[in-house]
Amino acid sequence: QVQLVESGGGLVQPGGSLRLSCAAPGMIFSIYTMGWYRQAPGKQRELVATVSHGGVTNYVDSVKGRFTIARDNAKNTVYLQMSSLKPEDTAVYYCNAHTVRTEYGDHWGQGTQVTVSS
Repeated sequence: QVQLVESGGGLVQPGGSLRLSCAAPGMIFSIYTMGWYRQAPGKQRELVATVSHGGVTNYVDSVKGRFTIARDNAKNTVYLQMSSLKPEDTAVYYCNAHTVRTEYGDHWGQGTQVTVSS
């Protein structure tokens, strides 16, 4: 049973930084594109950033230049470094593992709360 274990959320002031981590022990990490999604109260879940096994990244426009996604393939871990945080970044952040190998399936983490407030 694959589990994605997230950590690093919390309360931060506007302009501050946080780093989220998502560990995927036992998963065949190399076949997955890893991503972070977020869901704010009353809103749909949205894609924040993805990183392929080869390191190709993609970001939603609202976080470009502020967030950085990275993966450590040796540790089966993906990170989301968030800087210059804004109140509108407040949401539950979810780690996602996506593969085209349908026999393995996609996976989600349990979510970690990020609150940006003074």
